[in-house]
Amino acid sequence: MHRVGVTGISWRQRKADILATMTIPREERAARLPQLRDATGVDELVYLATCGRVEIAFATDGSHSFDTIRRRLFAELTGAEPRVGEAEHALRAWHGEGATEHLFMVASGLDSARLGESEVAGQFRDALALARACGTAGPRLERVFDEALRAAKRVRPLTEGRIGTVSLADVAGQHAVERARRTGGAVALVGVSPMTEQCAQLLAKSGIPVIVVNRTLERAESLAATVGGVARSLDAFRAAPDAVEVVVLATSASEPVLGRSDLERLAARTPSGEPPLIIDLGVPPNVAPEAAAAADIPRLGMEDIADAATEGRERLLFEFADARAVIDDAVVDFRKHTAERLVGGMIAQLRLHYRRSATEGVERLLAKSLPGLDEGERDAVRRWAETLANRMAHVPSVGLRDLAFEFGPGAVETFFRSNAAHLGQLPASAAARDAAELLEPEATIS
Repeated sequence: MHRVGVTGISWRQRKADILATMTIPREERAARLPQLRDATGVDELVYLATCGRVEIAFATDGSHSFDTIRRRLFAELTGAEPRVGEAEHALRAWHGEGATEHLFMVASGLDSARLGESEVAGQFRDALALARACGTAGPRLERVFDEALRAAKRVRPLTEGRIGTVSLADVAGQHAVERARRTGGAVALVGVSPMTEQCAQLLAKSGIPVIVVNRTLERAESLAATVGGVARSLDAFRAAPDAVEVVVLATSASEPVLGRSDLERLAARTPSGEPPLIIDLGVPPNVAPEAAAAADIPRLGMEDIADAATEGRERLLFEFADARAVIDDAVVDFRKHTAERLVGGMIAQLRLHYRRSATEGVERLLAKSLPGLDEGERDAVRRWAETLANRMAHVPSVGLRDLAFEFGPGAVETFFRSNAAHLGQLPASAAARDAAELLEPEATIS
């Protein structure tokens, strides 16, 4: 039976090295996604990568177990076969309704390090668009992703602006502002990305001078112009760095963009005389931790930013109870609508069976026991029989819908199969199998 699952790693596991290893460079994803789908033996696949998360949603025909798929995904993304228990330890997994609920939570920002994170819905939407363009998305995952985005839209008014900083970029920006205010001096933003754009806006509002650094100078100039900053090419900045107190990096480079010698040059030019603060939002890291340690320069990586973002998270979860309730309702509605769609054909057959039985019985009655009725009276009896058949079909129809909602369409399919001699062939059983995983009340594999 077909199923939907999710497996991956996020800020929760505090394993930045594995997160970095599993991150496919943006420019390689279009080519890698079909290969990843084929190598793991799944039917559909969507790859979601954010600053603190790499997760793969998939749909499979059930020929491989979820643990097998998890191990294959680990091997394909890390380039090494997992040791016994390694993939299960490194990657969390969800299937059935648990996978659906998890994707709803992710899209809504309620599974982010910073509750209510405002950027993840766009990243979620981009991941689905890429999978569609690559041909790895399909009807099952598209239904789940589309409904997750609808749920996120309903959650957004409940979370937006309620806790001040709502993303990892905001948390990083706050660290940069605090250091720059304490020591004075400018902040360099390396890479033009949603993360650095958000940091730039926060720094500009705080009156902190901003220097935008990028491989392509034109992109740096465009961002710098919006915040009254200065633009530098990456090569120029590395060769002769500006005097800055903080460097925030968020590029998609697969290798570090600043090495030990670059850091030492930066340290020699800080206006305060203190070592510069490195805030590295890159996945994989834009500054290797060992290079920063060798240069005796403080570095905050993604794990540190996630730790700061999660302070007081349990308290905030209580404050976001209304948003969580929206997700719960959305998951229930999705299951109900899916159940209705899947068993609609079977229920229609049940109604037809009742009507056919009533019609045949009335015609026998008219022929044998009521031959003296005129045509008008015969039509009245036929209409009465049809109305009675519809009323009799109503109660089992409601029961079958409830059965599909509680136990999945397989239960309804079993009912029809066991009564096939009376009800005829089961319709739409393939449709039931195609999305049965959306209704099965199975949760986390971990």
